[in-house]
Amino acid sequence: METTGQGHDKSVPTPEGFTALVRSEFAPRTTYLNSASTGLLPARAVSAMHRAALSVAAGRPENMFADVEAARASFARLMGVAPERVAAGASVAVYSGLVAASLPAGAEVLTAEGDFSSTVNPFHIRGDLKVRTVPLERIAESVRPGTTLVAVSAVQSADGRVVDLPALRAAVRAHGARLYLDASQGAGWLDLAAHMADVDYLASVAFKWLTCPRGVAFFVVPGEREDFGGVPPLFAGWVAGERPWDSCYGPVAELARSARRFDESPSLFAYAGARHSLDVIEELGVAAIRAHDLALADRFRAGLAELGHEPVPAPGSPIVSVPGLGGWQPELSASGIEVSDREGNLRAAFHLYNTEADVRRALDALRTG
Repeated sequence: METTGQGHDKSVPTPEGFTALVRSEFAPRTTYLNSASTGLLPARAVSAMHRAALSVAAGRPENMFADVEAARASFARLMGVAPERVAAGASVAVYSGLVAASLPAGAEVLTAEGDFSSTVNPFHIRGDLKVRTVPLERIAESVRPGTTLVAVSAVQSADGRVVDLPALRAAVRAHGARLYLDASQGAGWLDLAAHMADVDYLASVAFKWLTCPRGVAFFVVPGEREDFGGVPPLFAGWVAGERPWDSCYGPVAELARSARRFDESPSLFAYAGARHSLDVIEELGVAAIRAHDLALADRFRAGLAELGHEPVPAPGSPIVSVPGLGGWQPELSASGIEVSDREGNLRAAFHLYNTEADVRRALDALRTG
């Protein structure tokens, strides 16, 4: 049975509770506007990883495989899917590769110009696929009867543009295509659960907006138990067995009957923290995080306009990309304001631990710079 995407068993805090919870978990010492690169870790995740490391040092390792299962279940709730559809790994590129491997020779794959390489490169590497690339704004209208798969990021890494998911969903339905979403820049603030009915495959790293440690990624496959959307378990190891501890030697006798057959051998210390990071996202609620993030980004955009700067149009996104200002990144970092330089653009990303004071400080630095 599918579930809602808001952490169905957790109550969302009041605005005052939201602020209190964030302050109890995050204490950045910089004006940190770089969540599109790496999200900050909550205190509870840091503590859990510390405990796990100490347990191994003491010769009494904690059961961190239980943390993997807890993180899998949490991500499933956020995406509004059953945990049996979710694989746990470490890399979007690996899962893009599995989706690419599922396609027949000659299949047409539609992608967006300038999309993140981990999303699109495995389809180019195949060599026998027809990869067609169009501007993001035209991707829905470019789906046609011969399109087998659309592979696109829900939110563009370089500049924060959000794909028109309702239009894209309608297009793939109309033409019988399949949809593969890279949710790395959306999971944690964008309500993807509302769109999962028409998403066949979804992959996402968790170290950005989901505030998890590096080394955690998830992959959602179709619910067909027999087929899993045709994705081959090419790198299946012992953790992919239906009974992992009985699958350590020789060929795996029986692959997992769930998406766990696509699990990578987990980075256990990362997952020890990830389950707690995901708890924070669920407790705050994606809708509340989205409202908070977008309000700050819109204030920043308004301030940029007053300074005479025009960011890349990206309505409804917490990522603000300003052409021509990327070279300011080292100077801003030296002053304690963390942003990114992406192809000459200054990229600022606003997340749950940011405040209006962060917006003012960034604008003041640009004004005086």
